[in-house]
Amino acid sequence: MQKQKLLINGERLQRELERFANFGSTENNGVTRLSLSEEDRRVRDYFRTCCEELGMTVKVDDMGCMYATLEGTENKPPILIGSHLDSVKKGGRFDGVLGVVTGLEVVRTLVENNIKPRIPITIVNFTNEEGARFEPSMMASGVLSGKFDKSVMLKKKDADGITFEEALKSIGYEGEAANRLKEATAFLELHIEQGPILEKEALTIGVVECVVGMACYEIEVTGESDHAGTTPMDMRKDALFATNNLINEIRTRLGSLDPDLVFTIGRVNVYPSIHTVIPNKVVFTLEARHKDMEIVGTVKDFIQGLANFKDNEGCEIKTTKLWDRDTVWFAPEICSQLEQSANSLGYSNKRMVSGAGHDAQFIASYVPTAMLFVPSINGKSHCEEELTTWGDCEKGVNIILDTVLALLSK
Repeated sequence: MQKQKLLINGERLQRELERFANFGSTENNGVTRLSLSEEDRRVRDYFRTCCEELGMTVKVDDMGCMYATLEGTENKPPILIGSHLDSVKKGGRFDGVLGVVTGLEVVRTLVENNIKPRIPITIVNFTNEEGARFEPSMMASGVLSGKFDKSVMLKKKDADGITFEEALKSIGYEGEAANRLKEATAFLELHIEQGPILEKEALTIGVVECVVGMACYEIEVTGESDHAGTTPMDMRKDALFATNNLINEIRTRLGSLDPDLVFTIGRVNVYPSIHTVIPNKVVFTLEARHKDMEIVGTVKDFIQGLANFKDNEGCEIKTTKLWDRDTVWFAPEICSQLEQSANSLGYSNKRMVSGAGHDAQFIASYVPTAMLFVPSINGKSHCEEELTTWGDCEKGVNIILDTVLALLSK
């Protein structure tokens, strides 16, 4: 007879998520908890209290990241569980915080069952994942992984001219560089999907294999301004008409490249933007994302070749790469364990990719890392309508617990 699985307390998980949502709650059931704000300070204080009540030791590093550790019987690198507590403006109650509360519920379950872990368990709250107040996003994990320069990040300013460093000091969460995450046995991040796939396919769990690669370009189309009423159509160099031709070409070519390729024209500026003047310039962005870097490379070649686009209405076309990133693949053995845990618990699941960025993608550069998704109703996220059922949250945490127990037994 198979031994009964150890499960978390779903009602307690729900209560805790609702408590965390009170810090920065909005009128429409959302959350505004910008990084290093007063709301962020209060939720950090509450998180610290929860951890200390469980007998955990809480440390803070020089970027404000919090690490709460339950001591293990062996002096090994910890199993790390967590995410972030900051939100976007008028965001949801699950993005980020679910991953942190997952750590709390896993530790509470171990403690109440008198399970002393062989390997220390650390819950982490990464600072400024969202980048909603201080750009860029994933700032602290970027510094920890060497992707960003700390001295540059400390000088980043919010809309009111307050620097990251000033805000960090003002809430009392500037710790020591010696406390930074340096190594871990594994990092597990449970997150809402922020997309519609799991719900559409009626699945409970997504085992995330990677964060997809991407490329973002700015495309500038330059024509000539003339009077809108006196210039014949065949004598115009209309930058907006040329842009329309370009966008049609982009949608046709990229749309037929691969069904998993996603691409977006997110910003378009038309100049001089006067109704009686033929546009002389259009500047727009084009970003594309895919897990296969060969396909991303094909997209880059296509975009760079747009400078020679023939249907250009007599205009000049210039392309400039703004940024790109390679696909980050998560640790196969941890992904497999998450999948095994989901199957053993009887939860429907699939392997999938993340189109959005997460702290896990930076931490994966030096710690064995994996992510787990639970469904987002209607795919909503970064808005007050963001919603995941309590039952799906519970199942996701059960998988993390089961995976932790498997790692502890090795």
